[in-house]
Amino acid sequence: MKYSSVAGLDMPVSRLVLGSMMFDPERSAHWFALLDRYRDDGGNCVDTAAIYGNGAGERTVGAWLAERGNRDDIVLIGKGACTTECTPDLVTTELHASLRRLRTDHVDIYLMHRDNPTVPVGPFVERLNEHLRAGEMRAFGGSNWSPARIAEANTYAAEHGLVGFAASSPQFSLGRWSQPPWEGCLTATDPPTRRWYEQSGLALFAWSSQASGFFTGRYSPTDRNASDDTDPARVWFTADNVRRLDRVRELAARRGVPMAQVALAFVLCQPAHVFALTGPLTLDELRDSVAAVDLSLTIDELRHLNLEDA
Repeated sequence: MKYSSVAGLDMPVSRLVLGSMMFDPERSAHWFALLDRYRDDGGNCVDTAAIYGNGAGERTVGAWLAERGNRDDIVLIGKGACTTECTPDLVTTELHASLRRLRTDHVDIYLMHRDNPTVPVGPFVERLNEHLRAGEMRAFGGSNWSPARIAEANTYAAEHGLVGFAASSPQFSLGRWSQPPWEGCLTATDPPTRRWYEQSGLALFAWSSQASGFFTGRYSPTDRNASDDTDPARVWFTADNVRRLDRVRELAARRGVPMAQVALAFVLCQPAHVFALTGPLTLDELRDSVAAVDLSLTIDELRHLNLEDA
């Protein structure tokens, strides 16, 4: 496992972050085994959100932390206010509900799951600093906040003697979506946004880092579900992504590794301060994700995979 730092945290954070979107208490034995293996492999950062299963993911992670007695060993990411109409009051309400479900008095990194650009950044920064002083979080940031809004928030914090954003969590992967899978989602795959993260050095927690499994090669355009905006075939099947898929397949064969490892390594080998959120469903998928941490790609390979040498 490889680690990096996040402002405000004393503990190094594993570059591979385990997501809990599919966790549910009814299958706790399965998810506990996955969490245990992740810890055995050196992982120490678990991503949760209030919206995952209407709190089911948080309850599952909270039960695991309580049973294993390892809360102090885990960097816990919490997310809330998953609406484009979010307010500082909603952040407070959902944070406190999340802490109860997680059975803890704090999260290490708290991310507002959506932004509401109609609300000035000041009230959000002020409220998050209140929770920071109360010890309910160690650092904070935004998921699906634009670079412009993050920069504005951090300028406000600096001018008012407050703590600013330590992290951001946009979508980032080798693939580029044809449309956002959910309302209010933002991606960092476009060149200007990638450059902003490289230059700012802000910790980037990339969600959907493997493009919803597109680069496993298991999907085809005929799998498209017209009624499901989040369907991988609907979101990821573009002509350019198919070209990227062909290059992933070629490089994976040359390196003798699964295709999904190459796609994940593309994210982890970026010059930006990137952590990759991944959501394996099985121990085998987790093993492949962990192996990707040690798969080094050259600058030429990164450019080739992303069609930048075409």
